[in-house]
Amino acid sequence: MGIMILFFGLFLLAGWAVALGWSGYAFSVLWRSRAQPWVRAHGHPFARLLLPTPAYVRFDRKLAVAALLADLWLLSGIIVFGTEGIFTEAWMGYPGMMDPTGQGYQADAVEMLRTTAWWSASAAVLGRCWTTAVVQLSVLPLSALWVASFDTYYR
Repeated sequence: MGIMILFFGLFLLAGWAVALGWSGYAFSVLWRSRAQPWVRAHGHPFARLLLPTPAYVRFDRKLAVAALLADLWLLSGIIVFGTEGIFTEAWMGYPGMMDPTGQGYQADAVEMLRTTAWWSASAAVLGRCWTTAVVQLSVLPLSALWVASFDTYYR
């Protein structure tokens, strides 16, 4: 088995705990800064809405790291579950026997990554978490393109 697939397998096993732990840390940062203002008090109303205070920016950065870790965990799951009879990339090691029910796995995984990107980025924009929205719109669509480029038994 290749070293890269071992990395993805280990991240699949431990990545959920890391992502949840970092999310807890991000929300503790939000909780500790609850006494500080989250919206600027001076300036044009549009600028006050778009430019959050430093306390809110700290939370946004922590949330962006948590989103990145969760995205890597999701991508690891797709790759690890796809190595058993679906993906035939050389760096993944021996693909095993062809899975007859896995024909739509790659398309479904790509669609799930794209849908997750749009929904999570929309939620981040509604919450004024600009860094998190950029991370979600950068990582997940590129991950979807990468997964779509994998060789499979079916093409």
